[in-house]
Amino acid sequence: MGGLARGGHAPVLITFMMGSSAIIIGVMIDSLNGLMHLFGVLCWMTSAFFVNFWRDPDRKIPNDDDVLVSPADGHVMFVRRERATGRRPNSEEAKSDLIEVDELTGPWYPEPLANPQEFATEQRFEAVKPGQESQTDVFRVAVFMSPLDVHVNRSPCAATIERMEHRTGHGRKRGPFLPAMKKESEHNERVRTVFLSGDDLRIEVCQISGALARTIVPWAGVGDKLRRGQRYGMIRLGSRVDIRVPANLFEPVVESAESGNPELPKGQFVQAGSSILFRSK
Repeated sequence: MGGLARGGHAPVLITFMMGSSAIIIGVMIDSLNGLMHLFGVLCWMTSAFFVNFWRDPDRKIPNDDDVLVSPADGHVMFVRRERATGRRPNSEEAKSDLIEVDELTGPWYPEPLANPQEFATEQRFEAVKPGQESQTDVFRVAVFMSPLDVHVNRSPCAATIERMEHRTGHGRKRGPFLPAMKKESEHNERVRTVFLSGDDLRIEVCQISGALARTIVPWAGVGDKLRRGQRYGMIRLGSRVDIRVPANLFEPVVESAESGNPELPKGQFVQAGSSILFRSK
């Protein structure tokens, strides 16, 4: 059912009641030279902003077979074919002399997983140059969510949540919080979720906080079964969501801001749960 997302009713009602109370006091008792009326109007405006931010409209979910829908509302920043070049080390690998430590992102073991498309842990990726493609590559689509977009995130396919990890910058309890429209924001505070479909297909979705959005709220956990397009969490205020899929199985069908299309300078606008990002090959 459409309406307000979880957690949105209290901020909307509180600010609306504060504004209404201030207006009533200003009319019936003392306006304090109009300050009560001004405060009341500001509270109503804040309440209207919260209504817009926490809105959660119903969406028509595509019935097509072999498609993946967008996990987020917003403009497509880029579509990129990538190859894994490293991974988070396990306890034994962490003692190795091969470990590479990045000041911002922390330690990396300079070898990808045996099967990078299983997304068993967070991996380090680089763009694949034309002519150097391989069967273990992935496609990544990054969607930028402005403060005016719907911030509820949805499952890209019918699947079970296999993994869910919270990551921050190296040595930080929170953050970093770079502006979400920057490519470097992929290392902001984030929640990495791996969806496992019935045919053993794994999809990785990263909810990434932005300069304003600093709270990622999961509504589902490991082991939960989701329908395609089902709500599973949200990010508060402007932010970003990245999705990675096996490049040998899927082809992206959206245009990004890097495509050079003058009609889509910000990239194609997509909606969570209803816009198709990938089709099966």
